Amino acid sequence: MHPVIDSDIKSGQTDIMLRTQISLPEADYEAAKAEAARLGISLAEFVRRSIRAALPADPSRPWMHYAGMVESGDPDASRHVDDVAYGHKA
Repeated sequence: MHPVIDSDIKSGQTDIMLRTQISLPEADYEAAKAEAARLGISLAEFVRRSIRAALPADPSRPWMHYAGMVESGDPDASRHVDDVAYGHKA
């Protein structure tokens, strides 16, 4: 297995990603693709998020238990987190 290094220049974070292959029933695949498109993310990112949500929280980072609890559907939500958290300004 060959790891892939994924760098996010904006955050300065580098992750080593491992490629894997899974098999899904056609209905699940189509539903996952549709939900990823609705969220404005790739199918791969949708699968990564789904797996993270199913895994137990890392006890060394207790605040991560709350990560992802607010979902706006806006891929740029982090740029205006106050609007997401407190509502849009009138």
